[in-house]
Amino acid sequence: MEPQAYAWLGAGLAIGLGAIGPGVGVGMLVAKTVESMARQPEASGMIRTTMFIGVAFAEAIALYALVIAFLLSFK
Repeated sequence: MEPQAYAWLGAGLAIGLGAIGPGVGVGMLVAKTVESMARQPEASGMIRTTMFIGVAFAEAIALYALVIAFLLSFK
């Protein structure tokens, strides 16, 4: 196998495995946010704001994996 093929394989694994964690994390975060807003509707504004901050941090991990995949594929 050529070295470029290994780079493409590594890029695919980097973005594939790097997107699993944030995907599961965001799903759990949104589920718990909806549950807590249903239990305490008067605090929904603060809960929603905190959820958006958490989603941004979780998605940043997926963006790091995307950057690594690009670096590996254009080597």
